[in-house]
Amino acid sequence: MCTGIMLRTKDGSTVHGRTVEFGITIDTSIAFVPRGYEFTGQTPLGRGLKYVAKYAAVGVIAFTDVKLLDGLNEAGLAVGAFYFPSFAEYPTVTEENQNRGLSPGDFPNWLLTQFATVDEVRHMVQNEAIVITPAILPGWGPEPPPFHYVVYDKTGASIVIEPVGGKLIIHDNPLGVITNSPTFDWHMINLRNYISLDPLNVPAVEVAGETLQQLGQGNGMLGLPGDFSPPSRFVRAAVFSATALPSETADKGIEQIFHILNNFDIPVGVTRAKADGTVHTDYTMLTVARDPQNLRYYYKSYDDQTIRMVDLKRLDPRKKTISLLSTESQQLIIDMTEKVA
Repeated sequence: MCTGIMLRTKDGSTVHGRTVEFGITIDTSIAFVPRGYEFTGQTPLGRGLKYVAKYAAVGVIAFTDVKLLDGLNEAGLAVGAFYFPSFAEYPTVTEENQNRGLSPGDFPNWLLTQFATVDEVRHMVQNEAIVITPAILPGWGPEPPPFHYVVYDKTGASIVIEPVGGKLIIHDNPLGVITNSPTFDWHMINLRNYISLDPLNVPAVEVAGETLQQLGQGNGMLGLPGDFSPPSRFVRAAVFSATALPSETADKGIEQIFHILNNFDIPVGVTRAKADGTVHTDYTMLTVARDPQNLRYYYKSYDDQTIRMVDLKRLDPRKKTISLLSTESQQLIIDMTEKVA
């Protein structure tokens, strides 16, 4: 389970971010991919598409698969993979399409290293330049991971790409919001059930001579779903991002991204699944934010709420190797006793 949002700021910038949740612990690292680095896509039949990084990018990898599942490139394009269970359907790999094949984890890495705008991505996907194959990835279990993808560029344009029925379906994403299953178009239709929500408080009413007043702030949002299911998180993400007061700058917008995404933190134990006698609990392992104007990638973890940043402009795009940095860290607690003694 993951939740993604986008905000627009008063200075014309856009910023976006997402949470990362899963039922097992995902070993994540921050990775920097330089220009010129060579990749080969993975398919069930063996090697797939060969490509060379045109753009440098920074983001998150999972387990031992050094491919960006979420990231930002030097042109300001951002991509994120989100879990899409029960709905992701990948095409069959054949000898004819194998050389265009990418694994579900290769696809976001390919987008980040090859393209600068949403329009470029749309064009290549519509022209079937690649095939996302049902390849098994390290750490994700015995089945191909079911993903769908969100793409943003620095103008604020956004699309969602979903593998449905063996084809890649593109949806415009004007709100910049994404969660998980079902399909994106279903989530957008479901929003119509909540058009009465309002950030303004409902005024008092007269009933049988009695004045009934609100019990407190926020009654205009009565009916906002509060559970952690993907449809409910999509509604909350859409409402919170649409009603957020615009920040002055991208820097302030990043702070607001983290404040909003704090509302989607899933504590350990509140969502559980039982499989083969083992209980798995989803929780928010990582939260990231992206600033495509200043080319900065931010993150914090479950164990450490300190916000950390990587500045893509200060990294050497001509570097010959991929750099890795573990996201593991421990929360620093500052003792202020002496200040109040």
